[in-house]
Amino acid sequence: MFDSAEPRGLLFRMLSVQDYEPDDELNPLAEEGFALMGAVFEVHRVVRGGLLEEVYQESLEEELKLRGIDFVRKQELAVFYKGRELRQRYIPDLYVHGEIIVELKAVKALAPEHVAQLLNYMRLARKAVGYLINFGPLGKVEWKRFVLRELVEPWMLQKRADRR
Repeated sequence: MFDSAEPRGLLFRMLSVQDYEPDDELNPLAEEGFALMGAVFEVHRVVRGGLLEEVYQESLEEELKLRGIDFVRKQELAVFYKGRELRQRYIPDLYVHGEIIVELKAVKALAPEHVAQLLNYMRLARKAVGYLINFGPLGKVEWKRFVLRELVEPWMLQKRADRR
């Protein structure tokens, strides 16, 4: 379980869509994201759109296993108030490669509250990269990649083979 007890001053408030500024030049964990999205597109090719989120969750987990991509499903995030742990937990859909938070949806279109949900998960888990993936639209996958600049570590910008 992740501890979000405010070290490094990261949790002063929950994030909203307005807190996110896209940065096309900053591309941490690029190879891992590319591998994740390859699996996502394969799931969509096979399953198509219009089903329940849980079907896509399970299908994506199977595809990640087939591709040898490490992931953890539904790991709880602890939440703290004034240093005290609350009973309430946040539960992102997937952690991929131990560093990327993935939130899945099966809705007509992504909404600002979906973005805010992912950004808050990223902040609570102290993860720099997150993907919001929507299998709901027929004929396509809607997806967005987010990076919290203040959480990017230098190693995340290196090619995977160069990391040690």
